[in-house]
Amino acid sequence: MRFSRKPKGAKFFELFAGIGTNIGASVDVLKQFVAAPVERRADLAARMHELEHAGDDATHALVELLDRSFVTPFDRDDIYRLAIRLDDVVDHMDAAVDLATLYQVGELPPGVTAQVELLCRAAGRTADAMPRLVTPQDLTAYWVEVNELENEADQVYRKLLAVLFNGQRDALEVMKLKEVVDELESAADAFEHVADVVHSIAVKES
Repeated sequence: MRFSRKPKGAKFFELFAGIGTNIGASVDVLKQFVAAPVERRADLAARMHELEHAGDDATHALVELLDRSFVTPFDRDDIYRLAIRLDDVVDHMDAAVDLATLYQVGELPPGVTAQVELLCRAAGRTADAMPRLVTPQDLTAYWVEVNELENEADQVYRKLLAVLFNGQRDALEVMKLKEVVDELESAADAFEHVADVVHSIAVKES
């Protein structure tokens, strides 16, 4: 009888995979939020906050496991950095949703939908990559694509700023909307930071 062997540090990979799944769930809520009527936003914001708490719990579990483990699958600092960068992704999405709800923002500019679509794509690539960290050298396509998506997100963000500052909105509304789109742009940056850490791990492990 043959027994399948778990990779070294299997629990780390399980936790990273779970965080990837949570990011996927979070971006789904974000997508619903930007398309939802104003009266549904509070419920979706509450759901996003639950997912943000779940992400925090998973990050804490990873850090605790790291503190308890003598042998780790790759560099300890990289494990810690990756856990924190992944947590940042959901933090920024949660902040965008929370601000839009607290500020009672009305209709969102069309560019916000474009921002969220790019975040959905980055989240899908990230969620797919997390269970495959066992062999990070095979993830080249992942970090290349996420970096390309972040570049696209930068362009969308700049166009959004141009729309916000075209003089057709009241200054207070502009301030509120800018805070929301800034958080979405920070989420795109956070996805790129995750990809950069994975790239660094792959280089060290090659």
